[in-house]
Amino acid sequence: MPSTLNFSALPAASVGRDGLARNPPYGRSVSFVVLPAVDVAEGSAVRLVQGRAGSETSYGDPLAAALEWQRSGAQWIHLVDLDAAFGRGHNRELIARIVAALDIRVELSGGVRDDESLDSALATGAARVNVGTAALDDPDWVRDAINRVGDRLAVALDVRGSVLAARGWTRDGGELFETLERLNADGCARYVVTDVRRDGTLTGPNFDLLRDVCAATDRPVVASGGVSSLEDVRAIAELAPLGVEGVIVGKALYAGRFTLEEALDVATAA
Repeated sequence: MPSTLNFSALPAASVGRDGLARNPPYGRSVSFVVLPAVDVAEGSAVRLVQGRAGSETSYGDPLAAALEWQRSGAQWIHLVDLDAAFGRGHNRELIARIVAALDIRVELSGGVRDDESLDSALATGAARVNVGTAALDDPDWVRDAINRVGDRLAVALDVRGSVLAARGWTRDGGELFETLERLNADGCARYVVTDVRRDGTLTGPNFDLLRDVCAATDRPVVASGGVSSLEDVRAIAELAPLGVEGVIVGKALYAGRFTLEEALDVATAA
């Protein structure tokens, strides 16, 4: 992992009337954001290839990884409970410790499918929680959750071609643009868009997918999947006028393709 320089903490979360910690979400009015990923499986930081269970490469302690990204200048961390996403258990206690140890904002994903799991995720202090499978399997619940927590909830659109992937990407869900139209009408505040076939492969982002999603919504989009180089980061940042407000970077950072500091510099300059 990269050397640690120029640590700068953001304000800690405030607390809303419901007792849940609040952090202000980023939007189109602020700088393009690079979110280093920390995916947790069986207590370790891992990276998958195309989201497939069994393709893990372990990178050690996820708390150490998150703190390293914070020291390197990250403003957000993309934190994923892979065991919860695959329905094979969870890492809730570890996830809560990671969020509590950070002074920066966290986007939390994995296994959020009902009120109990949503409230548990928000109670960690995560600034935002992503739902995926639930948006396909239980649209009424997602609509209610959007109304209840607003822009602290984002929907993960995990895509193979034009078909959404569900349950830890193990089965197909609905058609992308039909689902997007429904979620727009339901008031979804933000989308995290991943090309599943490129995730963890270092083969480059799917720019056509990002442009097509941005054309179909006026909500901000966070890009994910395939980033392999600083040029990829720069090219995604240049889509900001279309509505892309950030990019999640995982395998490229862990594999040493570039440092987080370099990615942040490129994103700022784009």
